[in-house]
Amino acid sequence: MPQNAAERTGRTDFFARHRDLLERARAATADRDYWTPHKESPSTSVYGEEAPKQGEAAFQALLGKPFALPGHPESGTVRPGEISPYGQELGVGYPRVAPEEAVAAAREAGRAWRAADPDERAGVAAEILARINAASFEMAHAVHHTTGQAFVMAFQAGGPHAQDRGLEAVAYGWAEQKYHPRAARWTKPQRKGGAQVMDKKFTPVGRGVALLITCNTFPTWNGYPGLFASLVTGNPVIVKPHPSAVLPLAVTVRIAREVLAEAGFDPNVVLLAAEEPHERTAADLALRPEVRIVDFTGSTEFGNWLEEHARQAVVHTEKAGLNTVVLDSTDDYKGMLGNLAFSLSLYSGQMCTTPQNLLVSRQGLATDQGTKSPDEFAADLGAALDKLLGDPARAAGTLGALASDGVRQRLEAAAGVGRTVHPSAKVEHPDYPDADVRTPLVARLEAEDRETYAREWFGPVSFVIGTDSTEHSLAVLRETVGEHGALTAAVHSTSEDVLAAAEEAALDAGVHLSANLTGQIFVNQTAAFSDFHGSAANPAASATLSDPAFVTGRFNTLQSRRPAPAEEPADA
Repeated sequence: MPQNAAERTGRTDFFARHRDLLERARAATADRDYWTPHKESPSTSVYGEEAPKQGEAAFQALLGKPFALPGHPESGTVRPGEISPYGQELGVGYPRVAPEEAVAAAREAGRAWRAADPDERAGVAAEILARINAASFEMAHAVHHTTGQAFVMAFQAGGPHAQDRGLEAVAYGWAEQKYHPRAARWTKPQRKGGAQVMDKKFTPVGRGVALLITCNTFPTWNGYPGLFASLVTGNPVIVKPHPSAVLPLAVTVRIAREVLAEAGFDPNVVLLAAEEPHERTAADLALRPEVRIVDFTGSTEFGNWLEEHARQAVVHTEKAGLNTVVLDSTDDYKGMLGNLAFSLSLYSGQMCTTPQNLLVSRQGLATDQGTKSPDEFAADLGAALDKLLGDPARAAGTLGALASDGVRQRLEAAAGVGRTVHPSAKVEHPDYPDADVRTPLVARLEAEDRETYAREWFGPVSFVIGTDSTEHSLAVLRETVGEHGALTAAVHSTSEDVLAAAEEAALDAGVHLSANLTGQIFVNQTAAFSDFHGSAANPAASATLSDPAFVTGRFNTLQSRRPAPAEEPADA
């Protein structure tokens, strides 16, 4: 009986360790109910009494020195100049690796990784995620101080929620590779003589080197689906982080390389390609003929450039969009306002899912508190924001800090657009006096102001837009999202007819829809194993984890066949 890889190498059999987890994850992708193996609460009762202290100490130990990646190709040091939005300079240096050197190392390491079977790769991927989960507090500090997310959000979104998305990708990839049997005997009867008999093997083979290009705001949450989908399907991965948020991905790469080495693989299956702000490492790598997969989250401009120029690769992008809310009627006006206020405020609107365009008929929004005109609704939304963010400590925990000058510039420009009904204000952070914390700006526009609202204002900027009717609002959603894309859409209505019409508009526009959210579920939050995030059905994305091609496009199944050996004659 042939030995498995763990028996051949004497290494840990990670698949045996995580088989039950992988089976449960695969079932969860079909059930679509709530499930997670990663606890989202940064509680000592969950992660242990010493975990918070140890995680912070591990983070602090990384600062002001070169980041250690033993055995990683290196030709100097990259100093991207990461500065925490809370005022601290991180001062971390990373190995410099030239694009051609990274590609060569990945290809060499990828040969043995490709030869491993899907079970073995899935086990290694699951072990990487388990160790990342154990380092969740270290990761939380790294995300907190590179993105500006408030600490609890950094722990949840940058840690367990990102890990869930990585495991979901592993489950999809593992299942897809096992759709066909590893071997089969093919027997075709003949009219005369014996049957034709062939032995056939079916082997899933990765496409080649994968390039992961991550964003500043959600480096792990947006990065892990592509990283783990590529790994489990047999592809080596070059991780190219945003220069302002390298550290969370560097910690990820370090852990991945440690697990790969323990499993008997070349750790260069996962590489870090850090760059300084003025460099074009992503563009250089993306055009290399050896790079066969590109995953990107970020600006529409660069996403479109990748789709147009990286023709040798399968390119998956998540770009900008016009997230839209249609407001027709509600029987819980207070709950609706509170839900919307939180959705606009969470991480200062620096989420790809934050609502931007709020469409209200000039005929009024019917509520349990009477009919509200667009102006009255805008004023009430401003009051709900003030109530939510009135306490500085609570505001800081919700808003986090602005991550980039680009967000500040858009916020300043928005103050001159339309009529500001809720100006953005600075909030003093109780722990970080240098943090730039801002409340959302809300401006009033009319449907005729399409030149303004038909482009993304990424950050704490939203528009209350007056329309002729709810039907007109749905037409605006259909047209603007269909043309420019969106990651989310929402509707509030007490009418089943309107809700049905909104679903039709969302289907036409190719966007996921939420209806009547008034509680603790928000339009800009999605749950792994259940919710779909983004869709290639509109221009905001070319493929996402919810699209089968996101996984199946990373490998091919190749066949080999030969005549079956003649059967030995039975003994007389």
